[in-house]
Amino acid sequence: LGKEGITVNCVCPGPVNTGITARIPEQDKQVFARRRTALRRYAEPEEIAHVILSLVLPAAGFVTGAAVPVDGGLTIRNA
Repeated sequence: LGKEGITVNCVCPGPVNTGITARIPEQDKQVFARRRTALRRYAEPEEIAHVILSLVLPAAGFVTGAAVPVDGGLTIRNA
């Protein structure tokens, strides 16, 4: 793929406010976010989308084979 100028990356979201997570009691979400993420909150879908959009811009043309955590620090807090 690289020979053709095609880049492949993976966006790895953490907790996100979606229809699925709307079923989780707000207090439970807050406890999880405070304990597990550095930013102490869930992401909004638009925040994940902005990262994805940035990866398809020409300015990111040399980024390939990357797994990009967009998890509010979940990965580092649980390492």
